[in-house]
Amino acid sequence: MANQGKKRFSLTNGNDEAGILCKVSNSAVVRHAKQAAFVTKKLLRSTGKAAWITGTTFLVLVVPLIFAMDREQQINELESQQASILGTPPLPSPK
Repeated sequence: MANQGKKRFSLTNGNDEAGILCKVSNSAVVRHAKQAAFVTKKLLRSTGKAAWITGTTFLVLVVPLIFAMDREQQINELESQQASILGTPPLPSPK
C-alpha cells in the first residue's frame, strides 16, 4: 500500500503505451548524444594510435641520431683540445 504513491519509470506504463524512458531513449537528443560519444571514442582511439606510432618512430629514428651527433661533437672537442696541448694549430671544423 505504501508503494502506491511512488511513481516508477518503465519502458511501458502497463497499457501497452510507451513509457517515459522509452520516449526519452528514442528522442533525437539522446540519439545525437550517443552518436557524438561514438565519434569521440573513435577519435580518441585513432589519436592514441597516432601518438603511439609517432612516439615509437621518434625513439627508433631520432634518439640514436641525437646520440651520434653528440658523440661526434665530443670527439671534435677532444681532438681540438689535444691539438692545442701538443702545440699544433687546430684544424678548422667542416661545415
